[in-house]
Amino acid sequence: MSFLTLDLNLLRVFDAVMTEQNLTRAANRLAMTQPAVSNALRRLRDSLGDELLIRTAHGVKPTPRAENLWPAVRQALSALEEAITPEQNFDIADAHNTFRLAMADATAALWLPALVRSIEREAPKLTIRMVPLTTREPRPMLLRGDIDLAVGFFPGVTAQLAGGQGVSVSPIRHEQLYSGRYVCVMRKDHPLAHEELTVDSYCDANHLLVSFSGRAHGLVDEALAKIGRERRILLTVNQFFTAGRVVATSDLITVLPRHLIASTGITGALITKELPFDLPNVHVDMLWHERDTRSPAHKWLRGHLSGTTSETFAKGGIVR
Repeated sequence: MSFLTLDLNLLRVFDAVMTEQNLTRAANRLAMTQPAVSNALRRLRDSLGDELLIRTAHGVKPTPRAENLWPAVRQALSALEEAITPEQNFDIADAHNTFRLAMADATAALWLPALVRSIEREAPKLTIRMVPLTTREPRPMLLRGDIDLAVGFFPGVTAQLAGGQGVSVSPIRHEQLYSGRYVCVMRKDHPLAHEELTVDSYCDANHLLVSFSGRAHGLVDEALAKIGRERRILLTVNQFFTAGRVVATSDLITVLPRHLIASTGITGALITKELPFDLPNVHVDMLWHERDTRSPAHKWLRGHLSGTTSETFAKGGIVR
């Protein structure tokens, strides 16, 4: 195959299918019919001598040749797009976009006030729709186009994306917004409030676990298992706000990221103690789909969330 005879329009189709991982969504993205997309892929396969994309029950799966080819195609098309359609005429004040954001309740409580102020001041025609975040794996929602942005603690996802573990051509992009620490939280007059928290006293207490899935096992239990200990989880809840309210009126203790305690609205009724064992830091990341990377309005939204992190946490008395 000679590059001089290759129809470069086929690379646009290839890029769209790789981005969407689905022929129907790629066709909609390109304003083409699905048969036309399939035909274009067939022509590209014939030209390159490789299957490139194999149909699966949930979309398409790229071959190793496709994985190696896509980064170069994406970079070249992005450079052409930037050269042909510069963004200098974009005005966020006139943008009418609607964005669907997925965050846990406490994360939303931290960021939404500043986001709304910015929209009122700079982008009065934008609309935000909040979507419940009930999982640590938001990639399917992003791939399906159910959400435009996810913000939260996604350790499995970011480890894969950063390490390239089987996701070398993943269309999901991410940016770490901040890193914080876990602490033990209890009511101010809890029996453990005025004594040193030890592994023994910690494990002897009854516990509340914030679990989106309802599964009564988390990072703390993994850490305790490494030192041959375990705890009794009396209650699981799926909201940080609820966790704070329950702990404030009971003898249950819980573990929360320090930066989320303010979102309970009752910090005066709670105290924190350092954990008597090691836990990794909690990293909060912003995830989005490659299809939105160069959207001016989406870039404004990502820039706002990234740029206001320091302001948001300074007001909450939290140091990054």
